[in-house]
Amino acid sequence: MTIDGDAGREAGLRRLALVSGGYDAVLAMPMLLFPVLVARTFGAPEPVPVLNAQLNGLFTLVLAIGYFWTARDVAARLGFLWCAGVLAKGLGATLFVLDHFLRGSPTSFLLFAATDGSLALLTLVMLLRRSRMAPRR
Repeated sequence: MTIDGDAGREAGLRRLALVSGGYDAVLAMPMLLFPVLVARTFGAPEPVPVLNAQLNGLFTLVLAIGYFWTARDVAARLGFLWCAGVLAKGLGATLFVLDHFLRGSPTSFLLFAATDGSLALLTLVMLLRRSRMAPRR
């Protein structure tokens, strides 16, 4: 593969990291600052204790920061994309779907499953494509 191809894959992963970070930041702030309102908006019961919802917001904010950090040097931080972009988002999407069908969580939660699942699959495809084309050491 040419240098241009490698640079293009890095640029694509950088853009994906920025999109994922932006998505997580947009989710995190309302969960941290307005957890009860967020729960009501999505048809979920108010969190008890509220701290649990805020901790979810904090976790999501830390993921956002990690994505922005990764975007600065994608080649050196691919591990973060595997952990956060594939595992956390993929497993999170799975939990949203399972919770909806097994425990009756609000249908609006399936939006998160679709978004997280799509980002997880895209991240997986891009990482696999990159690793398949990378020179063997």
